[in-house]
Amino acid sequence: MQLIYKPKKRLLTRMFVTSLSIIALVGFGFAWSVTVLHAQNRYAQITAEYIAELPVIAAEFRENNLIPITEAEDNDNIETSYIMATCNNHFNSLWRSQLAKDLQLTEICEKYSDIKDDYQAYYLDFDGLPSYLVFKLSTVIDGKAFHLLILKDAANITSELKKFNRLTYFRLAIVLGAALFLLISAAYWGMLPLKQLKQELLKLKQGKQQSLSDDYPVELQEITQALNQLIIQSQQRQSRYQDAMNDLAHSLKTRLAASIALIDDSSLTQQDKDQQIQQQIQDMDHLVKYQLKRAMMGRQGLLKEYTDIRPVLDQLIQMLSKLYQNKNINFIIHCPDDLAFPVSKGDLMELCGNLIENAAKFCISTIEITAQQQTNGLLKLQVDDDGPGVDEHYRKKVTQRGVRADTQYAGQGIGLAVCVELVSSYGGSFEIKTSHLQGAAFIIQLPYKG
Repeated sequence: MQLIYKPKKRLLTRMFVTSLSIIALVGFGFAWSVTVLHAQNRYAQITAEYIAELPVIAAEFRENNLIPITEAEDNDNIETSYIMATCNNHFNSLWRSQLAKDLQLTEICEKYSDIKDDYQAYYLDFDGLPSYLVFKLSTVIDGKAFHLLILKDAANITSELKKFNRLTYFRLAIVLGAALFLLISAAYWGMLPLKQLKQELLKLKQGKQQSLSDDYPVELQEITQALNQLIIQSQQRQSRYQDAMNDLAHSLKTRLAASIALIDDSSLTQQDKDQQIQQQIQDMDHLVKYQLKRAMMGRQGLLKEYTDIRPVLDQLIQMLSKLYQNKNINFIIHCPDDLAFPVSKGDLMELCGNLIENAAKFCISTIEITAQQQTNGLLKLQVDDDGPGVDEHYRKKVTQRGVRADTQYAGQGIGLAVCVELVSSYGGSFEIKTSHLQGAAFIIQLPYKG
């Protein structure tokens, strides 16, 4: 079995390789350009020195009566301290100095012809002999071009250029080292926000943090803001599911209690019991489906429809009369038979059920329910009772989830909170006042849409 190593993908590795490749390419290109320019400049300096010595060379030719230089032949012995050769227009050798002959430098013009088109056309190489720098001076005599080649031992200049090249590349190595250090520093400094993001995501996963902080660089802010929005949506969805389950438990509790009361009611025949218990089961089934749908879609996502309120009130009063039959509550209803609220049936049952059950729990003997269409275009639902009422300073608190004013009764403290959430989702208002029956008055107003 052959094991294949697969390296991990890392942003730092990609950034290092890419950046260092670019820096090295640019650095070596620059160093190469510097060395070439330095060599050309040094060659130009030496050429300038020889041009300055042209009068001396011309005097040497004049002393030997070989002016113009076309009269010089290879067997002419001209006393000169230079390594020289003359060429015709086709770079055929015409004459060599004695020093060139002594150094056994042959075919100088022909060798120069081979390199004259190169970008470094100033080095002549001879088999088994050192390299020479060559300088060309051209002239036109009687309409013909002639060239004077002057050679110089390249050992010193080559050593000088090699030293300069070594120094240039040594400096390049220092620059690359500094660039590598700065690149590593910049990379880890630039990656710190990502490391911070990783740590905060771990804290979010562990429940130690609720959202990402805002102190990220501009390039990451869109990502962190999007993540925060996802976190908020997830929290809202979780809260919605939790609220829906609490609301479902709260709603089913009343139906279950009513079913138990029906079972224990000896005044009803078995057929009546079965019929009313079946009605409670259907209501519970409807509540389960409704709450699941609301948990998935949210309150604003539910279809808003018109529901007749009188049948809902009659059904709830019948159920609560059985549940609180020991109080013998007197229910007074002021509601037209054809009045419809712009609320889905499930929401209307939640609203009326929570308000009437709350009133039945605290009333002494009377509950008055008023549903009407007002002249200002609003629909009003008011539930009054003759109980102890709600203190004015406590009215806002009792509409919050988990807050209860009835500590002597069993409950979860979410009924009124559900009412407030439902009314708000339909653009209505919810108030708690003192009733004319001396108890509490719960008032709901909803916009009527025709």
